[in-house]
Order: sequence, then structure tokens, then C-alpha cells
Amino acid sequence: MEYNLLPGTDIEVSKICLGTMTWGRQNTESEGHHQMDYALEKGINFFDTAELYPIPPRNEEQGDTERFIGSWFKKNKNRNKIILASKIAGPASFTKHIRENKKYSKETIDNAIENSLKRLQTDYIDLYQIHWPERSTNFFGKRGYTFKKEDHWEENFDEVLDAFQVHVLKGNIRYLGISNETPWGTMRFLNSSSKDLRPRISTIQNPYSLLNRTFEIGNAEICHRENIGLLAYSPLAFGVLSGKYMNGKNPENARLTLFPHYNRYSSNSCNNAVEKYYDLAKKYGYSLTELSLAFVNDQPFVTSNIIGATNLIQLKENINTASIKLDESILEKINLIHEQIPNPST
Repeated sequence: MEYNLLPGTDIEVSKICLGTMTWGRQNTESEGHHQMDYALEKGINFFDTAELYPIPPRNEEQGDTERFIGSWFKKNKNRNKIILASKIAGPASFTKHIRENKKYSKETIDNAIENSLKRLQTDYIDLYQIHWPERSTNFFGKRGYTFKKEDHWEENFDEVLDAFQVHVLKGNIRYLGISNETPWGTMRFLNSSSKDLRPRISTIQNPYSLLNRTFEIGNAEICHRENIGLLAYSPLAFGVLSGKYMNGKNPENARLTLFPHYNRYSSNSCNNAVEKYYDLAKKYGYSLTELSLAFVNDQPFVTSNIIGATNLIQLKENINTASIKLDESILEKINLIHEQIPNPST
């Protein structure tokens, strides 16, 4: 396993990060524990979770993913071996069961951190992230920004960072990150953190895969020039880039079989791109999963690649991609496909 510095810190995190959002819906507590055992054994020291998880969110399971991690820490007494990331949920129709659709504020941030610490059975979170912007903008599969004249969102970057600063000083959280954020939002957080010694964001967690390289358009340059690291999520595009849904297949218990409304990677353009990437991977002796994850792993702006799995067979293949290096020849062909079918996901 290779490790990268979490930007602006002295923390080293594994190139592969263990994602956990299926635990509590598609995975039991025992299965989650087995995944953490195996990941740690293979050199992964970085776990990512959220108060919203598992996904899809429901009131009856909310917070179970963090609880599973907490019970694993308690059982193994190994909290010091893991760099732990979690997130506060933002206002949305699907988060009213958490805190009545309230905006980010000192009250909501205090509440979220306190409850996550209890569920995780720890007294600190290494990286605490804002799960998505509360303002109306493009994220969660929406590529373009739509101007809305009636949008009266009030800017509160300073207030949010001030609230986090209290917890940094207490030692409840060590570093900050953002997620599903746009270039404008990223720069506004950086601008706000430059005033009054507010904490500075270290990472941005956004989707990035062979089917969605929109991060390269604006945020990648910000990462390079402002020393921020991408935590890439959905690198297999909800499993579409494993090839298991090709030719109209719907494998039993697979994510898109169970939850077909997660269809942002299921368009005809996505299917056409997947076929081309599959043929390319086969030509070079890789599985489509290996090609897809290896491409993300070694992008210079990626600090860690968040992989998720519902069984140990998938987890093993995903983790093993950390040792795969794609040569210039295959990278050139990947870029040719990307030019033919650029960012087909919606």
C-alpha cells in the first residue's frame, strides 16, 4: 500500500480509502467488521463515513454505519490505527429525519459532531467534512449550474468555519474537508479561512471516475495551486465500471438492482463508454475494475480513492489496484475514449 500526506497536515493516509455507506442496508454489522479487519490487514488506514449513512437514507437505520465502526473500535481497541473521516448532512428532503432540514450553523454542527462521536465511540474525528453545499448549486449528478432568480441563499462561510474552529480547539476534530463542492464554493472556503485564523480545508470529496471527469474542469487546478487533495468517490460509478451491469444484466442484490433510481451512470452514453473501456481493459490484460480504479489512483490531485464493496471478493480486487500502474500507451487510449464520449454521466 502507498500513502499520501493529507494536504496541510503531517498525517499519511492510504492511497485506498475504505468507504462504508452500504453498511446497515446492504451489509450487516458483522460484514462491516470483516471488511475493516481485511482492509487494515492490507495496509488501509483511512476510513470514510457520514452521519447520513447507510445509503439510501432512512430514519430507522440512520447512523448505523458509524455505530458499526464504533463497535469495531471498542472490540479491537485500535482507534489509534485509523485515520477516520465523517461528515455532517446538509439540508435536503431526505435529511429531515436527522434535523428538520436546518442549515449549517453552530447549532447543527455541534449536534452533528456530538452525536457522531457517541456513535463512533471515540473522542475525536481526524477529518470532518461538509457533506454537500446548502445553497442551490450543481452536485449529486447535476453537471451544469442553473441560475435561479428567486434563490436568496445567505452566505455563511465564516459562521460555519467559526463553529468548526471551536471543535478543532477542543480536539473533537483535527482537520476539515468539503464534499460535492464547486470551484466557487471551494475558493470561498479558502478565502474565509484566510481571515481571523479560521481552520483551512484540507480535502474535497467529489465524484471522479472514467464516466465523470468533470472535477478536472475547475477543481483540479484549485487542488494543485491551493494544496487541497481530492478524496475521489464513486470511482466505479455505482459499480457500473465493474462491468457487472453490461448487456442489460441486473445481478441479484447488486446496488442498482436494489435501488434503480440511482441511475446517473445508466444512460446509453454511459453504456457505450463502458463497452469501450471494457474492450480496452481486456486488450491490456486488466479487468474493467482494475482499469477504472488504477486510473483514479494515480491522478496527481487525488489524495485517496474511496472504494466500497459489499463482499470481500470485491474488496480484495479493489484494494489490489493500489499496485497497478497504467503506462502511457493505455492512458492515451483512455483519453481518446474520453474525447469521443466526454463525461457521459448526468
